[in-house]
Amino acid sequence: MNTVIVQIVQHLRPGGIETMALDLLNQLSSKADVYIFSLEGCYEDAVKEWPRLEKYQSQLQFFHKKEGISPRLFLRLKSALKEINATAIHTHHIGPLLYGGVAAKLLKLPHVHTEHDAWHLNASANKRLQDYLIRSLTFKLVADCEAVANELLHHFPNSRPDIIQNGVDTKHFCPPTPIEKLKSRKRLNLPVQGALLGCAARLEAVKGHELLLKSLSNTHTNLSLVLAGDGSLLNHLKTVAFELGISDRVFFLGHLDDTLPFYHAIDIFCLSSLNEGLPLSPLEAQACGVPVIVTDVGGCKTIVCPDSGDLIPPGSRVALQHAILRQYLMPKRRSPREFVLKKGNLHKTADAYFQLLSQPKEA
Repeated sequence: MNTVIVQIVQHLRPGGIETMALDLLNQLSSKADVYIFSLEGCYEDAVKEWPRLEKYQSQLQFFHKKEGISPRLFLRLKSALKEINATAIHTHHIGPLLYGGVAAKLLKLPHVHTEHDAWHLNASANKRLQDYLIRSLTFKLVADCEAVANELLHHFPNSRPDIIQNGVDTKHFCPPTPIEKLKSRKRLNLPVQGALLGCAARLEAVKGHELLLKSLSNTHTNLSLVLAGDGSLLNHLKTVAFELGISDRVFFLGHLDDTLPFYHAIDIFCLSSLNEGLPLSPLEAQACGVPVIVTDVGGCKTIVCPDSGDLIPPGSRVALQHAILRQYLMPKRRSPREFVLKKGNLHKTADAYFQLLSQPKEA
């Protein structure tokens, strides 16, 4: 019998959870038939926003869920899972846990659920729902890092999560040659001379871009900032950069379907988030040989190479300014790539999930 794994996500818009689902689809496709079910949205809108999805069309299904609870969705999911002879379900985040968990129970399928962060549990309604689902459904709970696992145990002492750390494709994300670096800068219309500080993240308040802009304005260097990503704060951040007098040093790239040229173009990577689970972008940057500055939130401290990177407290402009200057002035350090090969390799992540998802359901 073929192994048929279905990952269920809330939506398929560019983001860390969705990228991890696609990466797992790629890695596991040699061992199983793998699909992704998106509760919200439709294929046409999703591929318009994220062209990378086009090559996976036959492996994607969308359920057009609207806001609020949808009782019919439980039966629609059950029917869709039966149609492709699903043998295991992997859910990501709380909404997919509810719908996918009930469908898995109805079909008596093995079910693995991954929590990529825990700060959504600070909302009492989310915490109550997840507590009910943990007690009512049968699934293997996984946290993507120790920090998330500890938060889950704090909220749900009997939850007993496994830890499977997120990883990145180290064959795809690899250091550039000097010629490749130059070509990447030209391709993205970036300065070919001088140092570039980069951040790849949604342009939302939780990612701390405004703090990054203010810190850059006080470093008094020729360092420029490259922001990859889109979001609701785009115009606001452009206004902040103008008011700080650094518009000529800040480059907004928008959403990039392929982030490799971005990592090849930059010299330092920074993620100044206020909340995270275990982000992929610092691992991608370090796999490309780029040192990182990351705030100490979620599981970030476990993915910063101690020989080349900086871990700083969240929300501190002074700490961020010092880290930027330190990285800018520091002689070239040891490449962080070897650290990622050992700590954040997607191949190891996928193998760990396959072992869980290919196990028969316990009676």
